[in-house]
Amino acid sequence: MLFRSNLLKFKRELVYSSVVANIIGREPSHWNSTMIIDRGEEEGIQQGMPVVNAAGVVGKIAEVSRGISKVILLTDPQFSVAALIQGPRESGLVSGTLKGICRMRYIREDAKIQIGDKVITSKLSSSFPEGLLIGEVVVVNDHSKKPTVECLIEPFVEFSQIEEVLVILK
Repeated sequence: MLFRSNLLKFKRELVYSSVVANIIGREPSHWNSTMIIDRGEEEGIQQGMPVVNAAGVVGKIAEVSRGISKVILLTDPQFSVAALIQGPRESGLVSGTLKGICRMRYIREDAKIQIGDKVITSKLSSSFPEGLLIGEVVVVNDHSKKPTVECLIEPFVEFSQIEEVLVILK
């Protein structure tokens, strides 16, 4: 019940219209990349809509049918979202790696990024509202031969413990 109370509290604080959905399945061959929820077209869900929980970004709707939808997770390499590192206000693109961690790329080479900096969705995102939590920086890779910096981001969401999510309606 702790998950439900946290999610309902988060839903009340969320300024966007949303639908609560239960996780009803995961594909064994794509365990770290997708999940199935018990809401679909009947509740107004459409492809590309953001999926979140109280901890942060979970993923986005990849496929929709009448009563269920498939969610592509933040940890999938096919997922990407424009993001912002809060401390230095640096923009980049976050995508998954299938290893439970995300990669943030296209950050300026002279950016002042530190381990522990929080990462949120950016207003540059076409499908996610600004300011949703993604994770925190755990590694900064400064490749001297590239004009940009790359970071590894530990998501705030515990994907193995998700039971319910919110789908943010557009």
